[in-house]
Amino acid sequence: MPLVQIKGISGYLSLSQKQDIISKVTDAVLSVEGEALRPVTWVIIEDVASGQWGVGGQAITTDDIRNMSRAIK
Repeated sequence: MPLVQIKGISGYLSLSQKQDIISKVTDAVLSVEGEALRPVTWVIIEDVASGQWGVGGQAITTDDIRNMSRAIK
């Protein structure tokens, strides 16, 4: 049974975005493993509290992630 775990900073993704990620990640796994595994393919999205995630030795917040996202769009 495939299990995919995704972690992100709490408050960055909406429930709708998380549902979309779950659907698309499941489809990606099944494109390799085969459709028969759909009922047993698990995708878990875990939220990490803002400020408890580090990049480059610095703690970052939800606002930091939003600012980074805007900068690359």
